Amino acid sequence: MIRPVVSIIITCYNYGHFLAEAIESALQQTYQYKEVVLVDDGSTDNTREVALRYPGVKYIYQHNQGLSAARNTGIRSSKGQYLVFLDADDWLLPNALSIGVPYLRHHPQAAFVAGSHKRVYTDGQKEEDKPLSYAPNPYYRLLSLGNYIGMISAVMFTRWALSAFHFDTSLRNCEDYDLYLNLTRRYPIVQHQHSIAAYRIHRASMSADIDKMLIGVQKVLDRQRTNLRSPLEIEGYSRGMHCWITYYEGRSDYKLEAGPLPDYQQTIQFFERFAPQAVQAYAVRHEHTKVERNSYTLTKGSSRLVQPAVPLAAQIRRAMAIAINYLLPFESRFGYDLRWPVERGYIEQFRQQIVEDLNGVVLDLQDSTYKDLPEKSTLTDALELTGATNNAQVYYKRNLLTLKELPGNTFDCIVFTHSLHTAYNFKTVMHHCRRVLKPGGTLFLTVPGKGEWNNPWYWSFTADEIRRLLVKIFSEGSVQLESLGNADVAVAYLYGLELTSVDQNKLSYHDPEYQVMHTIRVTT
Repeated sequence: MIRPVVSIIITCYNYGHFLAEAIESALQQTYQYKEVVLVDDGSTDNTREVALRYPGVKYIYQHNQGLSAARNTGIRSSKGQYLVFLDADDWLLPNALSIGVPYLRHHPQAAFVAGSHKRVYTDGQKEEDKPLSYAPNPYYRLLSLGNYIGMISAVMFTRWALSAFHFDTSLRNCEDYDLYLNLTRRYPIVQHQHSIAAYRIHRASMSADIDKMLIGVQKVLDRQRTNLRSPLEIEGYSRGMHCWITYYEGRSDYKLEAGPLPDYQQTIQFFERFAPQAVQAYAVRHEHTKVERNSYTLTKGSSRLVQPAVPLAAQIRRAMAIAINYLLPFESRFGYDLRWPVERGYIEQFRQQIVEDLNGVVLDLQDSTYKDLPEKSTLTDALELTGATNNAQVYYKRNLLTLKELPGNTFDCIVFTHSLHTAYNFKTVMHHCRRVLKPGGTLFLTVPGKGEWNNPWYWSFTADEIRRLLVKIFSEGSVQLESLGNADVAVAYLYGLELTSVDQNKLSYHDPEYQVMHTIRVTT
């Protein structure tokens, strides 16, 4: 018997009248290598009778212990490498497994893959598509703006992730939100917008009990307090509590307007007394003009702050004034958790500039976390390079660790942006780049100047250092180097401000004394 790749775990407690639809949606999946496990959590209706109509379903009965315990029983009783959880009153769309499995196979480091779902209302309302809103920092998004992932059946988990974290049996609701927070705090995830499940909204639904849900979600969020590691996360936790209370007090499952944010000065005084590490982050984000300071709107699943742009100099002055006392950056990962770090503007600009110069066989090198795919693609299929693509004919995207396996004199161009510093043996990597380039080929390279100082960054380079290295490995006179950055940009980068906070006019001014990064062209 072939071992199943995916286990679909259906949990049921007195939902026998919905159960057949859920089971059939699992059995009729287009993906073959699956098993269906049904955990009956002590039902007293016709659940057992319905389940036994389907010989392909593994039926397990237990005395009523709650949803978390039922799901944990399903995990222990299943064999699949990947797991999908389905409530008895919901159902999967036919291609749910076929969509999810390739994502996890191509990203084995991911704890789970999440997609979109649709809502089906039993009161006659029109069906509603709920596309997943992509979050560059899933943990912060879950902390600050609620459970944006939503329906658990739109998620496919890896078994190894659920070995590290299971469903907490002390929770009577919001156990999926608790699991999402725990997993995204530790591991990367994959997100897509394919609709893969249907969520039935009816009066008997657990999520319809507003008072119990508010108590549950506050309990789950409050458990994250001991895990908060940065001002950004502290602020996210505070904002999350505010959003959930306003959401459930709105008595609406659709849209609402949150109340005004608390008075700025009162909030600062509160933080200084009870959470001094969060003061700097709050000050940088929220000290705007009095007219616009409290402009805040919220829509479930798509939340945003409406805030005016604040000049970089003003942000830095406020941040530095507070940092004198607390010595903390605004965001400890140099802006990556906010979406676009300052240096990213220079990288994207460089990649767009070189498109016209790409030709022949192009190799795009990624850092050591990238998972290589076996197929090749044309440059027009590449997501990272935009613009004219007429000159490039064949495009490869590879992990830098695979360089040693590639044949020599193969590539006309190598694009290697901001990954060299993650290789401990960076000189060896450069020698391999020289080896695989054809005579007359070109290496397009970016490296950090004043870079990060934590894992996985091993190196930062001055202009003289990287030039001397490349001249030694490649022929002299073939290296064209430009250093980018200035004092304002360097300070913004070190404080972890994001790209949109920087005055765009200042990005084009470059001071050789403040080298944020270097862009390089090397011709063999």
